[in-house]
Amino acid sequence: MASDVLSPNLVGHEFNPLTISWNSKDAMLYALGVGAKPAEELDFVYEGRGPLVLPTYAVIPAMRAMGNLRQVVNLKIQRLLHGEQGIELLRALPAKTEITLESRVSEVWDKGKSGVIGVAALARDAEGPLFRSHSTLFYIGGGGFGGEPGPSTKGKNLPPDREPDLVVDHATQPEQGALYRLSGDRVALHIDPDFAQKAGYDKPFMHGLCTYGFVGRAILHGLCGGDPARFKSMTGRFADTVQFEDHIITKFWHDGPGAAILQVETQAGNVVLSQARATYAD
Repeated sequence: MASDVLSPNLVGHEFNPLTISWNSKDAMLYALGVGAKPAEELDFVYEGRGPLVLPTYAVIPAMRAMGNLRQVVNLKIQRLLHGEQGIELLRALPAKTEITLESRVSEVWDKGKSGVIGVAALARDAEGPLFRSHSTLFYIGGGGFGGEPGPSTKGKNLPPDREPDLVVDHATQPEQGALYRLSGDRVALHIDPDFAQKAGYDKPFMHGLCTYGFVGRAILHGLCGGDPARFKSMTGRFADTVQFEDHIITKFWHDGPGAAILQVETQAGNVVLSQARATYAD
């Protein structure tokens, strides 16, 4: 039976493997949901050109690993915030495949008034390991259970004190959340005004993983020449919400061969993805 409180005893719990499949329609719908434009990114939205698959599509099947948490702990969705998200691509994602997703609870931290729980996952298809993911959820009011606070992340992937080496500016659209949710993230918070207000927000706002997909596109085109096979990894901490029609501005600082530190802001200067880093085939 699932517990009503977080506990360090959950760490290491392995979930039963999941079988998940996707096809080119799923990949193209996701690309449109995270802002891909036919004029510049036809390879990702047209089956006549493949299609290629955006590397951050990995978060869509990886969400199922986070969903496994319901088996071991009762988390009230209104009190949940997506904390951090990381992906590591071991190969370019195919446009059609079936994977086995293995996952486990990777950490549980007691932050005082709130708690953090993490899930690590590995996806394999017929050709072998395909991608890894790591996700954390911040559970408001879920702390105080007597666990360790976890390592400090102060100063992690801090941008250097100089102008960025590259800036990529993407505009979001009023319908962004309605389109993105069709890839599987149907949480009402991002489309239903009544639900958003009951959860303590003025109105619906962008999915964190939709913002993540926009940043992934910035990495892909800014660092990888548009080639998904060159995209190796991406990680970051969700720091603030993005409103529909905001601009998602990704700033890059080169950090040695094949690596960059990122900071992502809106046009108002609000940092929305922090402690972020990407690696790629240089």
